[in-house]
Amino acid sequence: MEEEIVLYQSKWLGLYRKGSWDYTRRPHSDHCVGILAITEAEEILLVEQFRIPVGKTVVEIPAGLVGDEPEFTGETLAQTAARELLEETGYRAEKIELLISSPTSAGMTPETTHLFLAKELSKETEGGGTEGENITLHKIPLARLRSYFQEKQAEGCMIDFKIHAALAAANLPFS
Repeated sequence: MEEEIVLYQSKWLGLYRKGSWDYTRRPHSDHCVGILAITEAEEILLVEQFRIPVGKTVVEIPAGLVGDEPEFTGETLAQTAARELLEETGYRAEKIELLISSPTSAGMTPETTHLFLAKELSKETEGGGTEGENITLHKIPLARLRSYFQEKQAEGCMIDFKIHAALAAANLPFS
């Protein structure tokens, strides 16, 4: 295996080379989680936030990095999923199960995304993320999801593909 050469590295992101291949990675984590949270009323919890790299507001499932802060070193994937769900939405899940793990973008990063299904939810806080995050929570009935996406796209928002991947992995159709 060829040696990894550091081309550039900041606190949160690095650019590396192995042989003739350049790629990026996060210095503190090669794993992230996404959480498909479904309420008893068959609503999906979605978050909306402005994302600088794409220059647009993006509708997403709650998500976060695994072990990216010193206080979260050693967390399991499921613990990270539960923490991120609570931070971003204010909901705690009694049941969290892994649906699928997959490369985030195999040609660009070694990061793996782990998608979870969260059920038996209870509202505990307002959510909205941690300091510096500006997250808006939406509870959308699964039966209205397709029209909701169309409305958000008409407003100029982007829809993150992880929503569709998580719904497919959970075998949850939407209309």
